[in-house]
Amino acid sequence: MPAFPRSVQKVLELTRNINCLPKDLVGVIEKDPVMTMKILKVINSAYYSLPSKITSVNQSVVYLGINTIKNLALSFAAVGILPRVNTAGFDIQHYLVHSLTTANVARILCNSYAKGEADPGDCYVAGLLHDFGKVVFAQFMAAEFRQALMRGVTENVPLYRIEREMIGVDHGVVGALLAKKWQFPEALVDCIRDHHAENAPPSAMLDCLRMADQICRGAGLPGGGLLGEELPPWAGQKPAAARFGDDIDKVVASLGDFSKIVADATMFVSVDSAK
Repeated sequence: MPAFPRSVQKVLELTRNINCLPKDLVGVIEKDPVMTMKILKVINSAYYSLPSKITSVNQSVVYLGINTIKNLALSFAAVGILPRVNTAGFDIQHYLVHSLTTANVARILCNSYAKGEADPGDCYVAGLLHDFGKVVFAQFMAAEFRQALMRGVTENVPLYRIEREMIGVDHGVVGALLAKKWQFPEALVDCIRDHHAENAPPSAMLDCLRMADQICRGAGLPGGGLLGEELPPWAGQKPAAARFGDDIDKVVASLGDFSKIVADATMFVSVDSAK
């Protein structure tokens, strides 16, 4: 798999500093012409319907804010290393909407339920990349992964369990190997690895990722879970229950306009895939 773009790693480093200046972020992004082009394409799309055309990254930061630009940069980087086609029958657009939605929900949950315990930006990345191991399977073990996907549907068995049986590891482990290669923080690597690990040590980031994944699958969203995939095993685990309570509808309500989160993800996928 290719390396994660250095420019995006630099964006992450900058935005972890609460005193990050917009001009510093703009300076990094402007050195990456592909990222610059894609950000301008999104902000000038019909989704935002701005009164005049935005022609620079600096203007984009003014209109969208540092956090949104950072998340766009991360998302473009993750999408840029995805194969457009695969022979495993794995729906890449479906995967993207789920990943982007989970990323945004995990970030919001961190700000609301885990403030000071985890970094919201890291929670976003965890949500964005938590299922990336599936992409690796689809690209490099297409025959095995196609069979695993089919078994998940016909046997109503969670996909990650079939992966362990057929391949030897689940997609979380493979995604964590990539995150480690990309030099992401150790806590983030562990979170990606453990999101389907029943006996993983609890952490604020893992709680937020699992809850976000549950919300984005259980609510029947576009880009939700594949048929046959059960929800992440957060339910019944005391750390998660203690953090979020037992009423998932109340947690969903705390997210604000949930339909907008889904619309943002769907818009991103449609704009980025347009010719």
